[in-house]
Amino acid sequence: MTLPDSNKLTELHGALDQWFAEAARDLPWREPDCSPWGILVSEIMLQQTPVVRVLPVWRDWMDRWPTPAHLANQPSGEAVRHWGRLGYPRRALRLHAAAVAICEQNDGKVPDTYPELLELPGVGSYTAAAVAAFAFGRRETVVDTNIRRVHARLVSGTALPAPALTAGEMRLAQALLPVEQALSVRWNASVMELGAMVCTARSPKCADCPVRSSCAWLAAGEPPPSYTPKGQSWHGTDRQVRGAVMAVLREAAYPVPREMFERSPADLGFAPSGVGIPLAALHRLNSAPEQLERALDGLLSDGLAEMHDGGLRLPA
Repeated sequence: MTLPDSNKLTELHGALDQWFAEAARDLPWREPDCSPWGILVSEIMLQQTPVVRVLPVWRDWMDRWPTPAHLANQPSGEAVRHWGRLGYPRRALRLHAAAVAICEQNDGKVPDTYPELLELPGVGSYTAAAVAAFAFGRRETVVDTNIRRVHARLVSGTALPAPALTAGEMRLAQALLPVEQALSVRWNASVMELGAMVCTARSPKCADCPVRSSCAWLAAGEPPPSYTPKGQSWHGTDRQVRGAVMAVLREAAYPVPREMFERSPADLGFAPSGVGIPLAALHRLNSAPEQLERALDGLLSDGLAEMHDGGLRLPA
């Protein structure tokens, strides 16, 4: 791997900056008046979740809880309830815990530096760097899956980055980051956008790429990846059953007895309306009893559900 020289790097920065100004998606968390809290919420929601699914949930959260204090004053179960079907609902618990920490430790204001952000519950190195950059204009090295893929093709000449983030990738990202602070923020955003919209994993739109003439992967003849990425399975998994149980709890206004999870609404003698609709969907999965037990026990141990009056409910 050979890094671009300073002149070539300046060209790359300029080309992507111009492309981003013209082609970037109009997303609410990119608006100038979006609060740091709104950006933090978006970054947590966007982890492993497409923009199209995040948009309606993010807007609902911002209407309900426009500041960390608004969320911190609610039970954590309300965060889980309004997480909807984004998946990985522990992120909702972490956002609630972060809101509480922000209110208790930072007077209700999202911290504006990487080290302080990193101390918030549920905030890792990527999220801390992204919020510091996009909410506060800090010069931070932001590296997500899309950025890693662009760097791999553009500079390293490989179809895909390594299966897990390496120290070498971080050094490469740091070396490519513009020195000028404002440009560094736009560079992070533009490379991320390029990976999401053009330099995609399965069907890259190379003809639309603003930096294709500099791409080491294209110059090498588009060599295939050295491994086959493993997609995350869903149907028939414990995750699917957990999601179906969570759908029941989000709908329920009262604790749901375990018996209602173990027996179908028809067996219990009521029609599938209200909470019966997600219950019926759960039972259509035909999961094994031990799988359902794992799901229920796992949600309890993860703090996504709690026992109350003999039934399960969202945490209070």
